[in-house]
Amino acid sequence: MKRFKSYILVICLAAAFFSCGKKVENVPHYSVSKVFKTDTVTTINVHINNRMPTRQLLLIANKLKTDSIKIQNLEIHYLLPGNTETSAGDNSYYALARFVKDNDIKSTDTLKDDNGNVVRLKIFGLNEVQVKHLLAMQPKEIAGKDVLGRFIDDYNHTVIIPFKDPLDKKSNLYIVELDSAAKVVSATMPLKMNDAGIEKWMVTQHGDYLTLKDSVLTQYAADGLGLPFNSIKSGI
Repeated sequence: MKRFKSYILVICLAAAFFSCGKKVENVPHYSVSKVFKTDTVTTINVHINNRMPTRQLLLIANKLKTDSIKIQNLEIHYLLPGNTETSAGDNSYYALARFVKDNDIKSTDTLKDDNGNVVRLKIFGLNEVQVKHLLAMQPKEIAGKDVLGRFIDDYNHTVIIPFKDPLDKKSNLYIVELDSAAKVVSATMPLKMNDAGIEKWMVTQHGDYLTLKDSVLTQYAADGLGLPFNSIKSGI
């Protein structure tokens, strides 16, 4: 009997040792806002507070898949602060995760969640190191100007900086867009318009425009049916 108790004690200690050796990862904070269903896919909009690497995005995807076990064709859109719920184009959200059905798995599908589900994950946005570099740049074009924000364009990998010149009595808006080498990609002075109470800044002759409200810069195409193709919160 004594030998049996000793044996059980050894087993328990071994189990405790191995369980302690496996690090439990916390699922990053997120919130689900909208669910879109079609005949082929169910898309979930997930808001995250900051840019995340693959592993953290995968932890969220695994949790959503576990909680939504009945959903067969699940796709997740990860939205950063400022990103809009309904928009056009992949660059309008930070990342996308899609669970792959068994009969659609390819040899290139090597990413799996903790439950063995195959996931295709695409991060469209820049990582934190790249963003910090872009936000820290101090180009001569904005020296002495009133900067209204610094907005990361994850699609073009640039930073957009709207500003005003204190010496300009007309209070015009100026916009410079810089790449990671601090080279000016574009420089514009948009035309201000008021459309049904909405302040729009026209950036092209054929009607592309942007809005700037509550530290969120939103870009629209003239033929975009009122849907933004990019929406960014300053400093994110």
